[in-house]
Amino acid sequence: MNQPKDRAPPGTAAPVEDYDVVVIGSGPAGHKAAIQAAKAGRNVLVIEREENIGGACVHRGTIPSKTLRETALAFAEFPKKTGRLFDVAMREDLEVASLLARMEHVVTAHERFMSDQLRRNGTIKMHGRARFVDARHLDVETVTGVTRRVRGQFIVIATGSRPRTPSDVPVDHDKILDSDSILSMSWLPKSLTVLGAGVIASEYASIFGALGVKVTMIDRGPRPLGFVDPEIVDRFVTAFQRTGGRFLGGHKTAGVKWDGVDKVVTTLDDGTLVESEKLLCCLGRVANLDGLDLEKCGLKANERGLIDVDADCRTAVPHVYAVGDVIGPPSLASSSMEQGRRAICHALGIALGHGAELIPAGIYTIPEMSQIGLTEAEAGRKFGGALVGRARFDELARGQISAIEDGLLKLVADPGGKRVLGVQIIGEGACELIHVGQMGLLADCEVDTFVENIFNFPTLAEAYRVAALDIAKQRKRLLGTPAPGTKAAEPAPAGSS
Repeated sequence: MNQPKDRAPPGTAAPVEDYDVVVIGSGPAGHKAAIQAAKAGRNVLVIEREENIGGACVHRGTIPSKTLRETALAFAEFPKKTGRLFDVAMREDLEVASLLARMEHVVTAHERFMSDQLRRNGTIKMHGRARFVDARHLDVETVTGVTRRVRGQFIVIATGSRPRTPSDVPVDHDKILDSDSILSMSWLPKSLTVLGAGVIASEYASIFGALGVKVTMIDRGPRPLGFVDPEIVDRFVTAFQRTGGRFLGGHKTAGVKWDGVDKVVTTLDDGTLVESEKLLCCLGRVANLDGLDLEKCGLKANERGLIDVDADCRTAVPHVYAVGDVIGPPSLASSSMEQGRRAICHALGIALGHGAELIPAGIYTIPEMSQIGLTEAEAGRKFGGALVGRARFDELARGQISAIEDGLLKLVADPGGKRVLGVQIIGEGACELIHVGQMGLLADCEVDTFVENIFNFPTLAEAYRVAALDIAKQRKRLLGTPAPGTKAAEPAPAGSS
């Protein structure tokens, strides 16, 4: 049991429990920070307001939605993979809970693993709500009503985020839902309107589209997922439309209301009316900073409601770090975990290694999308041009076997076609395949590396070799450089014709 070692702050006689590292929040960012600190031999406290650890990622976000995605994918892909020999239809009275039968098992298993990992590494968990007393001390109101005071040599804020609800979208968690309540629906609706076109919106839109729901996605941007390579996104939109979905880009929402009978009516800025049984609002997320009393620590949220940090996730208060959703994009579980690790390594003087700037983006739409490094447009701006190799999954033996219709891998190289700068992929397996490109970028591999090495056959990984050969072909045509494995033409002897 950790014993109080520190004097209480002036004006209070409460005992103080002293820790090397105090982590507020146990989602991906906080969990990773706590594990890193514990493995460094430090005394670590994790404060979590929920009964179980894992945060929204485990209980309301990443894990539940990806579990539902697997069910939707199996339903949508079964006819294609079996040559349409079997009729597969969705029951009209299907309960959403039936689609999530595996979710409770998956969530429980993952939460148990995270808890066991914290326990094995000797961290202490405290269930309660934390608020700053000053820059070093926190009061934790526990579920038993007792307030415990703790001190941290280093403090990590990892409290995550919650869905943003605009004032003109009356979310009631019944007819008009947000990303936390969407999976609580009793019945699968026949139609769904999705406001927004970011990662969460695109994932849910494609998942419900694959389940036979008529989905309309609305956003002010011209296309979904503005940070993703446009060619990749265009293929996603085509796949989404194939399920009966539609994307209405370049529109703002003028009003949302439940008609009191059987539908939600969304009015767009041009007067267009969109009607649906349910509506999902995915218009961003808000950092969970309420009740922390940041000002007592010497911090305040910026104009976007986030905490400003430097490259090492350190705030304006040198011993206080912030990681995960509370510091803003990219707000991915993988990036959040890396931020947690980076913060602790910096605080404790542990070498970071390299590669923090090469975190892949994995988007679990149907089909999956993933990218790392520079896109074609970014390479063009930075280097004045780029050579891009493409491999279409429907031209690969494994793609044909697996009935993958929309798969594409793009390999982006410098204008000379030598150095790999980035990879973008759409198609089932994209979030796994991207790691081949990640390792190539970390190792500073040249394009020819993917030509000269052997991939298993038949695999989707062969796409790297096909795309690299495409670049080599362009390089030969444009620059006269021979493709790998061939010999440059020798100059003709003098006097020959």
